Amino acid sequence: MPIKLYKTTRGARKQASIVDRRELRGTRPHRPLTLAKRRGSGRGAAGKITVRHRGGGAKRLQRVVDFGQAKLGVTAVVESLEYDPNRTGFIVLLKYEDGDRRYRLAWEGATIGQRVVADVAAPEEVGNRLPLKKVTPGTNVYEVELKVGRGAKLLRAAGATAVVMDVSDGLAQLKLPSGEIRLIPSEAFATIGVASNVDKWLERIGSAGRMRRKGRRPQVRGKAMNPVDHPHGGGEGQQSIGMKHPKTKWGKTALGVKTRKKDKYSDRFILARRKKKRRT
Repeated sequence: MPIKLYKTTRGARKQASIVDRRELRGTRPHRPLTLAKRRGSGRGAAGKITVRHRGGGAKRLQRVVDFGQAKLGVTAVVESLEYDPNRTGFIVLLKYEDGDRRYRLAWEGATIGQRVVADVAAPEEVGNRLPLKKVTPGTNVYEVELKVGRGAKLLRAAGATAVVMDVSDGLAQLKLPSGEIRLIPSEAFATIGVASNVDKWLERIGSAGRMRRKGRRPQVRGKAMNPVDHPHGGGEGQQSIGMKHPKTKWGKTALGVKTRKKDKYSDRFILARRKKKRRT
């Protein structure tokens, strides 16, 4: 979908843009597939802040999305393509032959009336869901299971996709967007295609108010704080952080530090590490 540029009628609109969503259904979501969304404001089970800069935002309904293959072997028709405020990609409302309706993550190029199916013997077509062992090497997939029957965990964001490189000895090699090559059980299900809303990264927020409506509170630089509040704090005027490496609010080394645990159980499934991104 193309990017829509706002008219520069005021300061907050000068740099703002959004993905054009005129092709989506503008009505309310399917009511039986919605839940009340509790806002935790970045707080964990103990009531303490575990993720900073979260809170407020517009009210939302949680859409119940089927990440697995609960309707295995039942053909469905795309009834509508909808916006989901809780995720970056779009969702489709599927109506199955038995009359049941389910939400699923939309794929790029999804159209109303398109027929899809999740099955072990499903044809290798965009939107269909099938085991990785049935996918031809070189095919793009998204919404991939990490463990068989647990539902999709990988590649659920807007525009996400991986390439199936090889399938052998009960394992499939997937090249992820980061450049990492990872082994996934060949019995795990994946959806053919690319996750919808590939132009999401081209959006420009344009105003602080728009971020607040998304539930993001202001982020303050460590340099602007006092020494008691941040290792970068203190000093007169504009000056450097005064240390060899930047640190987090709690004094730990930040930016570029590996956070993955050594000798993690899943290391044996990673054939090639992700590529290091250059800073510009």
